[in-house]
Amino acid sequence: MPKPNPPIPGKYIDPLVDFAFKKIFGSEPNKDLLIAFLNEVFRGRKHIADLIYNKNEHPGDIKDEGAAIFDLLCTGDNGEQFIIEVQRGRQGRFKERALFYTSRLISDQAPKGKRAEWGYNQTEVYLIALLEDFTLDNNLAGEYLHDICLCNRDTGEIFYNKLGYTYIELRNFVKTETELDTDLDKWLYFLKNLPGMDRLPVYLRKPIFEKLFSIAEYTNLSKEEKEMYDSSMKHKWDNKNVVDYAREEGKLEGKLEEARKIARELRKEGLAIEFIAKTTGLSIEEIEGL
Repeated sequence: MPKPNPPIPGKYIDPLVDFAFKKIFGSEPNKDLLIAFLNEVFRGRKHIADLIYNKNEHPGDIKDEGAAIFDLLCTGDNGEQFIIEVQRGRQGRFKERALFYTSRLISDQAPKGKRAEWGYNQTEVYLIALLEDFTLDNNLAGEYLHDICLCNRDTGEIFYNKLGYTYIELRNFVKTETELDTDLDKWLYFLKNLPGMDRLPVYLRKPIFEKLFSIAEYTNLSKEEKEMYDSSMKHKWDNKNVVDYAREEGKLEGKLEEARKIARELRKEGLAIEFIAKTTGLSIEEIEGL
């Protein structure tokens, strides 16, 4: 399987590779960027005034899976506290993992040996996931933002409002520059299109985006950071090559199985094997073995 070389870095780093995502959103000096982004994701339902990065990346759970996870203790503008887990990546059994992570965030709140005194007074827990190169099952065409909660199946009434999941499918976000209506649109456009930009667009000329573009400029990285970014990009392109190869193999296998199905039907009709081979592209030996 051929392995193409990763492209030469552009002016700005790709925010959706692990190193860059953590560089932009995962450090104390840049938490204002993450706060601004999350507040747009919540669309007014929550407003984060401050956050603390919990030193927890679930060691062992995401090894070699290409995912960045932030575990955040957030304080709202009314003084309330809630937990957010931010994920970016590609993982098998994604929904199951999301439930597992949030269940752990809930169960970890219980004080050891004092559950009666605690009274199950749980802090709100939310999971926000950026899905770059895959989509959820059974989603509507073109739908890219999924706001999931526990509700009554029959009435739609919210059953429990202290647990929620927000999935953002970037593959389905296809708005152009002229179609960006909200600041969330601008954030998602930035995340998806930054590597192809050569300057800060006029419609993003706000202090928060000016800081973001400065951090994301490749020439502003240290030598060590450039090496880490280049390694992260190589990993991304290697993974993409593997996925593309698997998809192509799947297409070929599907076409081959369809040809075999046609050959079986033609044999039932009593047609000559030579004619079937010419029609389906299968060898005479394979047709005789069907």
